[in-house]
Amino acid sequence: MLKFVFWLLAGVNLLVLAIGQGYLGSFRTETREPARLKNQLQATKLALLTQEQAMAPATPPAAEEAVTPAAAAPAPPLSYACTEVGNFLLADGRRFEAQVASLDLGDRQSRRNVAGQEISSYMVYIPPQGSKEGADRKAGELKQLGVTNYFIMNESSPLRWGISLGVFKSETSAQSQLASLNKQGVHSARVAPRYSASKQMAYQFRDLDAATRARLEKIKTQFPEQELRSCK
Repeated sequence: MLKFVFWLLAGVNLLVLAIGQGYLGSFRTETREPARLKNQLQATKLALLTQEQAMAPATPPAAEEAVTPAAAAPAPPLSYACTEVGNFLLADGRRFEAQVASLDLGDRQSRRNVAGQEISSYMVYIPPQGSKEGADRKAGELKQLGVTNYFIMNESSPLRWGISLGVFKSETSAQSQLASLNKQGVHSARVAPRYSASKQMAYQFRDLDAATRARLEKIKTQFPEQELRSCK
C-alpha cells in the first residue's frame, strides 16, 4: 500500500514538473489584444478602426473605368440632290451648255423646256378710254395737236379702246417717239413692252458634291440674269 502511494505521488510530481516546464504545451489563453495581434497572419498590415469608422456603411468597390466611346464617324460629304439653273433663251442656253460641259456630269445633267415670254417690241400708247366714244374723243384731240399717226385698239385685250401711237423694235426708239409727242402737247402717252411666247430652257444637275456645285455657281455668274435654285 505504501508503495502504491509512493509511486502515485511520484507520478503526480512528474506530471506537475512536465507541465511547469512546458513539455506538454501551454494551457493558458492570452486574452489581451497585443497577444492576439501577434498571433494574426501579417499583423503589421492590420489597422484598428474607430467606432465611427466601424459603423460607417461599406464603400462599394470602385466602378470599372468607363469604356472609352468609339470615335464619332466622320460626317458624310455635303451633296446637293438637285440644282436647277434657268430659264434661258435659246442663244444663252447654248452658251451655258458649252460652259458646263467641262463639269463632265454625264447623265446627272438634263435639260427641260419651259414655256415663257420675251419682249418682242415696245409700243407708245395712250391708255384705254373706257369705250369707243371715249377713244374717238381722244383721237379728235390728237388730230387737233397735229398727230395723225395713231390707231384705236378695239380688239379684246387689256388695252381695248386705247390708242397706239407706234410700235418700235427697241426701247430707245420708243422713248424718242414719246419725247416727240410730249413736245406736240401729248402728255398722256406712255411706253410699254410687248411680249411674245417663247421657248426657254432650264438645266438640272443632280448629286453634286460641294466642289462641283461651286464650279457651277462660278459658271452661272457669267449669266447674272439667271437664277440658281434647288429642285426635286
